[in-house]
Amino acid sequence: MKILVLGAGATGGYFGGRLLEKGEDVTFLVREKRHNQLKEEGLVIKSVHGDVTLKPRTLLTGSGDEPFDVVIIATKSYHLHEALQTVAPFVREYTTIIPLLNGIEHVDELTAYYSKNQVMGGLCFIESTLNERGHIIQSSSVHELTYGEWSGKRSPRTKELAAIFSGTKASFRLSDQIEQDMWHKYLFITVLSGITSLMRSAIGPIRDTLEGRTYIQQLFEEVRITMTEEGAPLANGIVEKQMRLIDNADFSMKSSMLRDIEKQQPIEADHLQGYLLLLAERLGVETPLLRLVYQHLKVYEKNLD
Repeated sequence: MKILVLGAGATGGYFGGRLLEKGEDVTFLVREKRHNQLKEEGLVIKSVHGDVTLKPRTLLTGSGDEPFDVVIIATKSYHLHEALQTVAPFVREYTTIIPLLNGIEHVDELTAYYSKNQVMGGLCFIESTLNERGHIIQSSSVHELTYGEWSGKRSPRTKELAAIFSGTKASFRLSDQIEQDMWHKYLFITVLSGITSLMRSAIGPIRDTLEGRTYIQQLFEEVRITMTEEGAPLANGIVEKQMRLIDNADFSMKSSMLRDIEKQQPIEADHLQGYLLLLAERLGVETPLLRLVYQHLKVYEKNLD
């Protein structure tokens, strides 16, 4: 199977790199700056699960129309429209698209651009970033990519993917309930990114103060109620389960949104918190803390202009 990974950043570079390390046929579709960086430095992964330096095959965006069997889209939501146009020349009717974006809004855009049969559900949990040399720094035990058919069935292509994804130094998990998994990730990442960005702090100092913990729980409830009213297939007790994840997280763990803010980079406020606010307003759900988080993020974006 020929695999194309759009982007060789902290997420796509990590999971694609682990597949390449295993010996799979992986190509990275990148811009010229990243292409030159990879040519000079290699694809460098520094991880608690093992370091590796690889010499990846790359394609420049806008060049060629080579067909691929699998396309992994590991980009930010604000680059999605451009990403779909960028990978289009490499997609055929038989190509499987696996998106690793946060949130849920992007699914409609993906399935409008490609057929729903082509697009699988996908998500990932990973704490990673790029340093000034373009090395991928992966700093926690969590490094999981989850994928699956919308129907929940084990199809021939999921079995083939499971064989390809096995035996790597990353965790690739085939899910029988990918839609629920994606909503659960959306719930968790909205709260984690929202509260750490609002407080400009890693999760530990927020969690370990009385009022901070209260705010985390309040934000969880506001988002959970909104999602439930929208008809999202949330499991019973999901907030309690995710609070345990918060409790067990490293004291110094930061959301990727907070890391982007610290680097003065764009963020996904509209795709994550903003989309939920639109749902809440339509459904008549009161979300005062979520609204405060979103306003805080929009002020940050205004200061970037």
